[in-house]
Amino acid sequence: MPISRRQLAAIPSLPAFASQASPSILKDVKHGFVTANGIKLHIAEQGTGPLVLLIHGFPESWYTWRNQIAVLANAGFHVVAPDMRGYGKSELPPEVASYNIMHLVGDVVGLVAALGEKQAILIAHDWGATVGWHSALMRPDLFPAVASMSVPFRRRGPAPPMRLLREQGLHTYYWLYYQDVGVADAEYDRDHRESLRGTLYSLSGDFPRSRPNIRILQPGKGVLDNTINPDRLPAWLTEADLDYMTADMNRTGFRGGLNWYRNIDRNWELLAPFAGANVMQRALFIAGSEDHVISGPTGKAPLEAMNTTVPNLERQSIVEGAGHFVQQERPREVNEALLRFLRRQA
Repeated sequence: MPISRRQLAAIPSLPAFASQASPSILKDVKHGFVTANGIKLHIAEQGTGPLVLLIHGFPESWYTWRNQIAVLANAGFHVVAPDMRGYGKSELPPEVASYNIMHLVGDVVGLVAALGEKQAILIAHDWGATVGWHSALMRPDLFPAVASMSVPFRRRGPAPPMRLLREQGLHTYYWLYYQDVGVADAEYDRDHRESLRGTLYSLSGDFPRSRPNIRILQPGKGVLDNTINPDRLPAWLTEADLDYMTADMNRTGFRGGLNWYRNIDRNWELLAPFAGANVMQRALFIAGSEDHVISGPTGKAPLEAMNTTVPNLERQSIVEGAGHFVQQERPREVNEALLRFLRRQA
């Protein structure tokens, strides 16, 4: 059930711009608010038909799906892309613990109910992929299929992740840097546009391949010291795109998104009942060949493990030359893979 005209009127029309798409690609996207899991979420939606939820990651918003929404809607789906809690125009709970995996999965479950639906297909990226996998794991009755990008499904490990990182000697891994409230926040919040520009470029397939692992920080340095602000943006990202993303980040700052990382060990505790459990639904996995999540020394094991942990995984689509933001960098390849997957489900 689409949101009401009254709710749609709550947000003024957005600029009709989008990279790698016609200038009118966003003209039919409607915007409004719903209450899900006790918080207010901003959503962008288009189309009618089976419900498809697009779940973004860090440091993004619904806008990361600008090249997917119309394509999927025109294929006969009701496409809804929320700003997840802590992002965009959605609510920003102040407590760090309010961003744990149970709250995030609860938001997705609550969104299905708020839209008046009984099921939804999940399409998710980055941190959103983690939410998508665990939504499918916990509520197979609601989510019959899941397509995730960049982050493979990982079963609960043998010990808290931060402890494992330290035991492996990875004391400058970015997850650890993010743990102290106010440290990474201050670095990212100094200049939102420059932070987004450097992050989006430096995690993409356009980043020089000769550079060292961007997620291993230099001693005494911040995460942005590993990024490059290019003289010219890559073709998939425009200055107008950055205008929109920066306006959203100026509203929220980075703290909400960083709080997702500050719950990684708490998530490990909360997921104890699901230790050893597999995701049994139909699934699709998409990633760029240059994505740091799968291309690093620890990336291949979880990718290979999905043959066991996601036994109904239909395809691993690795997009050659693309980086972490694969749905933005290579929308044609991603959209083709998604449409094949969705049409088999429908």
